[in-house]
Amino acid sequence: MFINKINKFNEKFGISKNVFALGWVSFFNDIASEMIYPLVPIFLTSFLGVSVAVVGVIEGIAEATASLLKVFSGWLSDKFQKRMPFVISGYTLSAFSKIILGLSYTWPLVLVARFFDRFGKGIRTTARDSLITESCSNSERGRSFGFHRALDTLGAVFGPLLAILLLSILNNNVRLIFYIAFIPGFIGILLLLIFVREKKKKALCFSDLKLKWRDVNPSFKIFLFISIVFSIGNSSDAFLILRTQNLGLAIKTTIFAYVLFNLTYAIFSIPAGIIADKIGAKRVLITGLLIFSLVYLFFGLISNSMFIWLLFPVYGIYMALTEGVGKAYISLLVPQEKSGTAFGIYQTSIGICSFLSSLIAGVMWRYINVRVPFFFGSITAFVSAILFIGLSKKLTLSTTKVGRFLGG
Repeated sequence: MFINKINKFNEKFGISKNVFALGWVSFFNDIASEMIYPLVPIFLTSFLGVSVAVVGVIEGIAEATASLLKVFSGWLSDKFQKRMPFVISGYTLSAFSKIILGLSYTWPLVLVARFFDRFGKGIRTTARDSLITESCSNSERGRSFGFHRALDTLGAVFGPLLAILLLSILNNNVRLIFYIAFIPGFIGILLLLIFVREKKKKALCFSDLKLKWRDVNPSFKIFLFISIVFSIGNSSDAFLILRTQNLGLAIKTTIFAYVLFNLTYAIFSIPAGIIADKIGAKRVLITGLLIFSLVYLFFGLISNSMFIWLLFPVYGIYMALTEGVGKAYISLLVPQEKSGTAFGIYQTSIGICSFLSSLIAGVMWRYINVRVPFFFGSITAFVSAILFIGLSKKLTLSTTKVGRFLGG
C-alpha cells in the first residue's frame, strides 16, 4: 500500500521513490530531534543551572562535530559508491543519543549526548544528500530537495507540539520526554531499512576520487566563500529560543513560537524548490540571505515579545529559501559520483564557522549585550547577499540546463 502511494506521488509530482521514502525517514527523525531541541537550552539553563556561554560551547562543539565528519563520510561514500551504510548508522546513533540525554544530570553528559546526535548527523547527511542527488534528474533537483526539507521540517512542527503535550501530561518531566523521543527515531530507522534502495555502483579508485581544487567549478568556490562569510554570524537557533525567553515568554509559549517557525519552513520548502528550478537558485538564495538579515536585525531591536509571532514565521521563509535550494545548487556544480565529497567540504566548512559563530554569540550575549549577536548576524548576512550579487556575473556553468537552474 505504501509502495502504491509512492508510485502515485512520483507520477504526479516528479518525486522518486527513494526521495519520497527518505522524506518520511527524516520526518520521524525530526519529530524525535525537535521534541528535545527547544528543551535542551532551557534544560541546561533552568534545570542544570549553566550559563548561556556554556550553551554556546555545547552547541558549537555539537555542530562542529557533525560538520567535521561530513567531509570524511562524504569522501568515503564516494570512494565505495555506497550511501546506505552511512545513512543507516547515522540515524541509529542519533536515535540512541536521546536515551543518553535522559540520563544526563550534569552538562558534560549533555555534551556527550549532543555529540553522539551530531556524530550521527555528520555520518549520514552527505551520503543522504548524495543518495537524493542520484535518485532524481537535474530538472527535479530543486523540488526533490525541497520535498525532503518540507517533510523534515514538518517533523520539526509535530516534535515541539508533542513536547508541549507531554510537558502538560508529564508535569514538566523533561527527562521522560527525552526517553520518549527515542520512539519516532526508531520508526524512522525501520522505514529506512524497509523502503529505501540504492543502486549498485562500482567503487572508485583513488585517482578517480581526487577532487583537485584548481579543477573545481568556480561557482562552487564562490558559493562556498559566501556561505562561510554568512555562517560566521549565523549562530545556533538556540539563541533565538533564549532571546524569546529573554523577552518574557514562558517555556510552552516559546516552543509554540518555534513550532510556528517550522510550520512556515515546511509550507514554503517545496514551492521554494520549484521556483528555484524555474527562475534560478541564485535569485532564491540571495532573497533568503536578505530576509535573514532583516529578521536578525529586528531580533536585536525589539523589546516587545509580540513581534516574535511575526519574526519566527519570516525566519521560516528564510530557511525554506536557502536550505534545500542550497543543496540543490551544489548538486549541480560537481560530478554526481563526487557529490559526497563536495557536500562534505561545504558542510564541514560551514560547521567550523557554526562553532565559531555560536561561541562568539555566547560571549557577546554574556559580556556585551543580548542584542549584539543578532546585529552581528544581520551584518554578515547582508554582506553575504551583496557579495553574491556582485559575484553572480562571474558564476559560470558548463551546460545550458544548469545555467538556467542557477538563473545565470
